[in-house]
Parts: sequence; structure tokens; C-alpha cells
Amino acid sequence: MSKQNTMSASRMGSAPVGPLLLSCAVPMMISMLVQALYNVVDSIFVSHINEAALSAVSLAFPIQNLMIAFGVGTAVGVNAHLSRSLGEGNQAEADRAAMNGLFLAVCSALAFVLFGLFAVRPFMASQTDDPAILQYGVDYLSICCVWCLGLFAQCMLEKLLVATGRSTFAMASQLIGAITNIVLDPIFIFGMFGAPRMDAAGAAVATVAGQWLGAAAGLVMNLVWNRDIHFSLRRFRLSGRTIKRIYTVGIPSIAMSAIGSVMTFLMNNILIAFSSTAVAVFGVYFKLQSFVFMPVFGMNNGMVPIISYNYGARKPERITKTIKLAVCFSETIMVLGFLVAQFFPDALLSLFNASPEMLAMGERALRTIALHFPLAGFSVICMATFQALGKGVLALCVSVVRQLGVLIPVAWLLSLSGNVNLVWFAFPIAELVSLALCATFLRKCYREILKPMMAAQPAAAMAE
Repeated sequence: MSKQNTMSASRMGSAPVGPLLLSCAVPMMISMLVQALYNVVDSIFVSHINEAALSAVSLAFPIQNLMIAFGVGTAVGVNAHLSRSLGEGNQAEADRAAMNGLFLAVCSALAFVLFGLFAVRPFMASQTDDPAILQYGVDYLSICCVWCLGLFAQCMLEKLLVATGRSTFAMASQLIGAITNIVLDPIFIFGMFGAPRMDAAGAAVATVAGQWLGAAAGLVMNLVWNRDIHFSLRRFRLSGRTIKRIYTVGIPSIAMSAIGSVMTFLMNNILIAFSSTAVAVFGVYFKLQSFVFMPVFGMNNGMVPIISYNYGARKPERITKTIKLAVCFSETIMVLGFLVAQFFPDALLSLFNASPEMLAMGERALRTIALHFPLAGFSVICMATFQALGKGVLALCVSVVRQLGVLIPVAWLLSLSGNVNLVWFAFPIAELVSLALCATFLRKCYREILKPMMAAQPAAAMAE
């Protein structure tokens, strides 16, 4: 790799950790906040159709989340492997990771295109027999799936920029997609400026249009400005070894988010027994909590390549400092989110055209669920650390236990009381278990990876 080509990536191993983490994370945090904003705007506009449309979008969310799981999870695997390869000075492997990652993004998209063509209606029908909710859901989800290549391409191209320290470009590609979606939402949903009124389907059209435009911007940015990666279709070869390394980190990441889809599907089925309003409240919560969690995920996106690079470069002190700073930033965000949920739940719910029944139920729900925010800040950073260190299975274990081993069983048991307000306590209960597991696994990673690396440093210095 030439000196010019290594300039951006080498910052991961030499720049002061605090400013480096902020320079990598802040653009991603901003882009994630914008991402959260256009998800919320989607639901705000849909809620003005009627509550049935809002419930339909909530019931469709598990599949949307599953697409994001495969898109982001594969990209995270590429991100970690590519950054580590650059840290080791292995340019050829970094290039293979990028090209094989793009191929995997296309393959993932094709699988969801098939789902969109043949399985959307059975999926929606498994959750509701209300004809209005069913039709809104089919209209919305079919478009999101059939045109999902933009989503997968955007996720991968964005992470390639992040992996080489170009977070500002990644932020720009996200902003382009998000702003496109926000602008087009009311036009296609309500039929403005001569466009036909499409209701829930219009929200889906606006979403995929934003994803495709964001992907196009990410492609241009990578080809023109990302000189740490050499893109070549002519030299592209499938590499089983590289794909295996990508999915060593990627599969646990995919599985963690996929578990979230299963959890949401099961929780919707628990709540629909109470009312469609309970499902709508849960869907609104998921949109609102993204304002809290998305910036923390942006912090993750900034810290993963730093940790992976310094793991490859054998610099444990930079790894530990990055983790400590990321936890501090994450906890600050989570505490702020907790305070907003406690003091302003009515204002948040009013954005979604909430009925009196939805407002009463939603205020209790937001205040109760938000109890887990401060606990989750530490856990989220820990799970990203496990992935960056090649221990994605530990992160997967935490996610499985939290969401399927604790959250859903506890929610079901509490639902037997007949009081929907008790169901929301399942979230802080599950987070307590997650916190304990993350602390245990973080100590394990320190003993098995970082401590031996630290012990080897004095010996290496003496040998020199």
C-alpha cells in the first residue's frame, strides 16, 4: 500500500483516541439521527391516514428490520475484516473484503425480492384478520421488499467508507437518502403536486427512493474518494476464505438483529390480544427509541474500525481507551433519552395523531420501557466490542438471552394478568440480565485477548 493510500486508514493507529473516536463517530451519529428522523416521519405521515395504517406499518416492521439485519450485519462483518486487514498492512485482502461484500449484498437483496413477490400477504395475514390493516400492510411491505437492493447497497457502501475512516462521506450518503425520503413522503402518501394518492404504499415508495439515491451517492463517493480500497470487477473473484472471515463477525450481527425481528413479531402477537392500539403504541415506541439508540449505534460504527485496526496492529492500550470513551458517550445519550421519555411522553405521542386511548396507554408504556435506557448504554457498546474483537458469538449470546430467553417469556407471563401496562416491565427486566452477561463477557475478552497482548508488549520492546 502506498503512503498516500495508507494516510486515512493509518489514523486509526496513531491519532489521539478521543478526537479520533469523535471524528469517526459524530458523522455517523448525525447520519443515524437523520435515519431515525425519517423513520419517525414515515410513521407520523402514515398515522394521519388512520390508526389502521399505523398498525399495519408496525406489523410490517419485523421484515423491514430483518432486511436491515442482513444488510447492516454483512456490512459490519466487512467493516471489521477490512479494517483489520488494513491494520495488518494486507491491501489485497482488504480489496477482496470490499468486493466480496458487495457481492453478498446483492445476494441478500435477491432473497428478499423473492419474499416480496410471494410471501408478504401470508406474513401479514398471520398477524391480523382486519382487512384494512392487512391491505395497508401488503401494499407497504411488498414495495419495500421488491425494491430492497437500494437498502443493501447503501448499507455496504456506507460501511466501506466508515472502515477507512471516511465517516463524513458515509454521513453524506445517509443524509441524501434520508432527506429524499422526508421530502417524498407527503407527496406520495397524500398525492401532492399532481402525484397520485398512494396512502401507505406512498410511504414505501418514498423509502425505497431514498435508499436508491443514498446508494448511488455512496457508490460515487467510494469510487472517487476512497483510495484505501481498489475496486475492480475484472479482478473480482469469489473467496470462500474471505467470506468466512466476513461472516465470523457478520453472522452474529445478523442474528442479533434477526432476533430483534422475531422478538417484535412475537411481541406484536402478544399485544394484538389486547388491541390494535397496543400494537400501534409498541410500533411508535420503536420509532421513538431509535432517536436514542441510533446515535449510540453511530458510536458503534465509529469505534468498530478503530478497535479492529488496533487489534490487527497489536495496540491494546488504544483498544481499552476507545471502549471506555465510547461507554461514557453512550451513557450520556441514554440518560438524556430516559429523561425525555419520563417528562415529555405526551408530546412525543401527539406527533403520531394519537387517540385518547393511545395517548393514555402510550404515556405509561414510554415511561416504563425507558427505564432500561441507562442500562442498555453499556450493553450496546460491549456487544460492538465483542464483534470488533472477532468474538461476535458472545454478542449473539447476549442478544438471544435478552430478547428470546427473558423479554418474550416475561412479557407473555405479565400479559396473563390481563393488564397491558404490566407487559412493558419486561424490557427493564431483560436489560438487567443483559447487563450482567455483558460485564461477564467483557472480563473474559480482557483476560483472553487484551491482557496477553499487553504482556507481549514489554517482551517485544526488549527484543528490539
